[in-house]
Amino acid sequence: MSSRRDFLITMGQGAALAALTASGLARAEEFSADVAALYRKSVVIDTLCAPFASDGAKQNAAALDAVRKSGISAINFTISGHTFDDTVQNLGYVQSLADKWPNTFLIVRKTADIARAKAEGKIGIMPGFQDTGFLEQDPERIEAFRNLGVRIMQLTYNNRSIFGDGCLEPGNAGLSKAGLKAVQTMNELGVAVDLSHSGYRTTSEAIAASKKPVLISHSGCASLYAHPRNKPDEVMKALVDKGGYFGVYLMPYLVASPTVPTREHVINHVLGALKICGEDHVGIGSDGSIEAVTLTPEQKKAFDEDIARRKKLGIGAPGEDRYPYVPDLNGPDHMEVIAAELQKRGQTSSVIEKVLGANFQRIIGEIWGTA
Repeated sequence: MSSRRDFLITMGQGAALAALTASGLARAEEFSADVAALYRKSVVIDTLCAPFASDGAKQNAAALDAVRKSGISAINFTISGHTFDDTVQNLGYVQSLADKWPNTFLIVRKTADIARAKAEGKIGIMPGFQDTGFLEQDPERIEAFRNLGVRIMQLTYNNRSIFGDGCLEPGNAGLSKAGLKAVQTMNELGVAVDLSHSGYRTTSEAIAASKKPVLISHSGCASLYAHPRNKPDEVMKALVDKGGYFGVYLMPYLVASPTVPTREHVINHVLGALKICGEDHVGIGSDGSIEAVTLTPEQKKAFDEDIARRKKLGIGAPGEDRYPYVPDLNGPDHMEVIAAELQKRGQTSSVIEKVLGANFQRIIGEIWGTA
């Protein structure tokens, strides 16, 4: 279901590919007893993530078991397609996951469902939007999809929309009148405004316009690496002033090409975000999958096709010459590895628990309320 996510990108052949392959896509991490215990008790939320690296309808028992044992309590799962019909179909796909594997998945439609997923040892799926093209035709669809359980909506993707400029628009024109109305509507309905792919002005103006906290569910720190997908300090501070959430992603944009990102780069951005935003506003939004990506010939072909598609659509970001994940954080234990690495960097159990998911759980509750 390539329309379900726009995260598949590719890289050139040669040394970079060899480095990725050699790094090993499967690993057996050993965690200290205290990190393992902390992870087991924590609500763990990946704020931009898919359950599977490929079509979930074709998963075997081993892949499902690995996802089930990940310890992840909830994910923000992108279901927006390029059209209204695609999006409705993708929403049906999410429902089919919960119907087919009720012991593994449940759909999160209210804040209490996150705690329920944790208590029942399931993965709560929060359906979310990244592409808003189908909303431009009829903004009243915001309420319709909210009533269907979609309660996280990104205002823009990389390019310009009726709501504002995305992060790749050179004009950086900011929030439009329609965008201002969309923010107001989302506030009224208890829908989280996500600004991850928005341009700097759009992001700043939407934060200022919102009466509720907003999300940057998956991004990085521009102060560590200047990239259109990363956010500058002043935007991150404004987000915090509004009580919002900043999720660090596991994407190549953490470091300049042709360097293949490692967990070290991820932790540097997490620590950078903690310094800028404080410990109550930072988390992880991998922009990947729980299941490990395996570089089969079919997967490589999919990467090649997707980078061509993204270039054709004008949504490909600079640096899309590497695979869209961090090789040594590739797999169901990526959140636990991050917890262990934060401990090695001297972070307390309290901070780690907040980064793992407590921050997002609190903030999404403030946005959604109890309804």
